[in-house]
Amino acid sequence: MKPRGILISPGPGEPQDSGISLQTVLELGPTIPIFGVCMGLQCIGEAFGGKIIRVPSGVMHGKSSPVYYDEVLGKSIFEGLSNPFTAARYHSLVIEEESFPHDELEVTAWTEDGLVMAARHKKYTHIQGVQFHPESIITPEGKRIILNFARYVEEFEKQTSEGK
Repeated sequence: MKPRGILISPGPGEPQDSGISLQTVLELGPTIPIFGVCMGLQCIGEAFGGKIIRVPSGVMHGKSSPVYYDEVLGKSIFEGLSNPFTAARYHSLVIEEESFPHDELEVTAWTEDGLVMAARHKKYTHIQGVQFHPESIITPEGKRIILNFARYVEEFEKQTSEGK
């Protein structure tokens, strides 16, 4: 099996209940683009040392929030989106800000109250994820995020094949 890219999908549950997701991030992430959605981002956060906690403001199921992103760091998956954009949130867990593994990951998007809504690896920038649901109708610009990741996989493939 030679995947071109890997999507780590939403829950239910917590990262440690996600089968091989944590191992996949650590073992395949350095060589294959990974996109985590909801619990997928939590898996990325936990794999690199972050702690997953309950959302301080309570369960966010089927709610929309404005999400702000860093236009430089978030360029690959957020390219072409409004800033802020509206995102669907279906989660009760989040990467804790105090234990966020800043030595490994960088925050690329956040809510008004500072919750991490997206992050990517500093060295392996092709490991990235979002806490919200781009596939939801409540995320009007979500299709663009998914298409941006698909384009990113193609560009990554091209760069790695040229580098050989």
